[in-house]
Amino acid sequence: MSKVYQRVLLKISGECFSHDKLFNSVVTQIAQVAKSKTRIAVVIGGGNIIRGRTARIGCLDPTRVDSTNQIDPIAADRAGMLATIINGIKLADTLQKYSTPVEHFAAFAVGDFIQTYNNERAQESLTAGKVLVLSGGTGNPFFSTDSAAALRAVELKMDIILKGTRVGGVFSADPEKNPKARLYKRLTYKEALAKGLAVMDLTAFALCQTHRLPIIVFDITQPGAILKVIRGEKIGSYIC
Repeated sequence: MSKVYQRVLLKISGECFSHDKLFNSVVTQIAQVAKSKTRIAVVIGGGNIIRGRTARIGCLDPTRVDSTNQIDPIAADRAGMLATIINGIKLADTLQKYSTPVEHFAAFAVGDFIQTYNNERAQESLTAGKVLVLSGGTGNPFFSTDSAAALRAVELKMDIILKGTRVGGVFSADPEKNPKARLYKRLTYKEALAKGLAVMDLTAFALCQTHRLPIIVFDITQPGAILKVIRGEKIGSYIC
């Protein structure tokens, strides 16, 4: 497989784990990337199980009569981080069934069956050609998995972040609600900020901007999309 990027960090949402066809497609492509000698790490969301920011909505609003059913913000984010670890176990196990060497690191200690993230060990595993499965977010509440993706990409000296979504890239408005929304094929960091575009959360985006780490946002539901991006095909939105 001809490739443009040698070291990539792929950010996938928990939604990828909700649909067997999509999940199997993503796993197959990751296995193919690993065989091509491209180094790849995968940061995982957990929204298919629980989404921290959704679970905590309204929990500090005393006017809500159902506030007892809401979760404290820190507890909600902790639950969300654990959800990503569950997804990480599934992804790592499935990759192993594809005979793909894989190493699963969690951002915090959860037992002796998953390694706690250590940058030196992760670098060694990456250099050895193993797929890195990175779960647990950053290990801290109030930081999204986008922030985890940006942080790990910087630490691991990746060439680029590939953010898989269910839409074709970065749009001027939500394309699922506004069919006239404009797709931006290429943007600078400043343009994305000035336009208020939802590329990543601001913490993650600022980290990418500071370290001049490019981002490609693309539709991961399209057949072979991950492979196409790594080959350098012009799909999605490129931010640099």
